[in-house]
Amino acid sequence: MGRAEHHAGQVKGIALAILGGIIWRGEPDSIRIRSFAGSPANMLWARIPANTYVFAYNHDSEKIEIRDRTQTGAVLHSFDNSTPVADIESAFRAL
Repeated sequence: MGRAEHHAGQVKGIALAILGGIIWRGEPDSIRIRSFAGSPANMLWARIPANTYVFAYNHDSEKIEIRDRTQTGAVLHSFDNSTPVADIESAFRAL
């Protein structure tokens, strides 16, 4: 949330809903948070059922993206504070 305050206020609120989805659907012990220069980076990985997804902040679109398997994988969904929470639930159900 501190990083969102400084760089990405347009995703600060929706980030909490996305984290709720990761907790709800993610497999235990599957969450990995990437670090850069000793601080958390803008990416995390989680297995949801048996597939790996990357959750990453895109600086160009100013959205949080769900990507397929890798940090350069296909963008499956993207969200910002204008995204209805029901869309988050729907996206996580479909993973």
